[in-house]
Amino acid sequence: MVYNFAFTYGDYNGSSISLLGSVFPTSGTANELSVAGGTGVFRFARGYAVLNFFSFDPIRTLVVNELDVYVSHY
Repeated sequence: MVYNFAFTYGDYNGSSISLLGSVFPTSGTANELSVAGGTGVFRFARGYAVLNFFSFDPIRTLVVNELDVYVSHY
C-alpha cells in the first residue's frame, strides 16, 4: 500500500511525504509502514508509521484507522 500526503497549509505548505508497506486490515495487529521519502521540508525524510485499524467493512469498502507517523528530516 502507498500513502501520499500533500500539505497545502502552514509550515509544511507545498511539501509531501510518502509511506510504503504491506497492510493487513483483518490481522488484528498494528501494521508498520516505512517513510519512503518526501519533498519540500521532507526531502531526505526517513522514519516509520504505525497503522491501526478500528473498523473494516469490505462490502462498503469503508475503513476507519489511526496513523501515527514518526519522521526525521533535515
